[in-house]
Amino acid sequence: MNNNTITAPKGFLAAGVKAGIKKSGKEDVGLIVCPSGAIAAAVFTTNKITAAPVQISRKHIESRKIEAVVVNSGNANCCTGKTGLKNAVEMCQQTAELLETNPHNVLVASTGIIGHKLPVKCVKSGVNAAFETLKADHSAGENFLKAIMTTDTKPKSAIRSVKIGGKNAVLAGCTKGAGMIGPNMATTLCFITTDTAISKNMLQKALAEAIGCSLNRLTVDGHQSTNDTAIALSSGMAGNATITKTDANFKKFAAVLTDLCSDLAKQMALDAEGATKMFTVIVKGAKTREQATKAARAVADYDLVKCAIHGNDPNWGRIICAVGSCGIDLNLDKLSCKIGNITVFRNGSPVKFDTKKASNVIKNIQHTIEVNLGIGKAEDFCYGCDLSDEYIRINADYHT
Repeated sequence: MNNNTITAPKGFLAAGVKAGIKKSGKEDVGLIVCPSGAIAAAVFTTNKITAAPVQISRKHIESRKIEAVVVNSGNANCCTGKTGLKNAVEMCQQTAELLETNPHNVLVASTGIIGHKLPVKCVKSGVNAAFETLKADHSAGENFLKAIMTTDTKPKSAIRSVKIGGKNAVLAGCTKGAGMIGPNMATTLCFITTDTAISKNMLQKALAEAIGCSLNRLTVDGHQSTNDTAIALSSGMAGNATITKTDANFKKFAAVLTDLCSDLAKQMALDAEGATKMFTVIVKGAKTREQATKAARAVADYDLVKCAIHGNDPNWGRIICAVGSCGIDLNLDKLSCKIGNITVFRNGSPVKFDTKKASNVIKNIQHTIEVNLGIGKAEDFCYGCDLSDEYIRINADYHT
């Protein structure tokens, strides 16, 4: 079997085990290890309420080399006070002891229920078990992915190959997230590995740009998490000359990383809680890119638009309403809207269109909505998904 998981790039091991944190009994503790030490970059939630692992990883990411990432699901270790911080530190310390390294060379992430203290005994036994099963094969990467899932119904991973300086390099990524997703960081847990040789500053720059153009453009319900974390690790074992500046090799690497993250974002949209389809909102003709972004998010977040899409209803009025209510500049006399390639509103007025054809466009698993504000040249986009009664059921039944 071809390996398309985070263990595909040279220099990485992974594991995922069942430690008893989840009531379901499924995998809930995972490890990624780079024995030679990896260059690391990360982005974290901008929510002012942050989980203990986010607070610890923000400090540890400053280390010159990172040797491991330890993750648990089923418990967010958030709003748990000093005990939560102590438990996050202990996860790093235990992993460091097994690897015979400094705890500051370990990053930590958690996902799950907010406000419950971490079951430390379960986590510690899980870390030990994961360490004993570390491997560099496909099954190990898959087990890690299972260990980070919560309400996800399917694993989400992607892989890319690229030639950098005449050397073959590999990038691989995995992500979890199906709800509590709003585009304001990484909006999930995301882990990326690569064997491309690249400096820490350049990896951070590439990751921030990639997340900004992919996962940051995804909204499921407009709500960012307290635990959002995206981590990129580079073993540097591809053998290319280290990327240290914004040159052609950096641009090639950054483009592939963005493509990888875009793939992961679309997988998340199609596995959003209760979702049956995803859509891309493209806003053109804006005064600034920031205003284009704001308008695109407003449409993708608007519950009435999301419900109409679930019902295959080409209700352009809801789209226009969302744009007009978000506080951006527009020219009503030039405002236009398309669903797929079908114009449904032009120059501030409705137009005749085949509603059945427009409905069939919306029935597709993926489609686009394009809005032109008619006031400038800037543009941006956002990914969204439909809103179904299943979303309500999942979140009503989820632990309170």
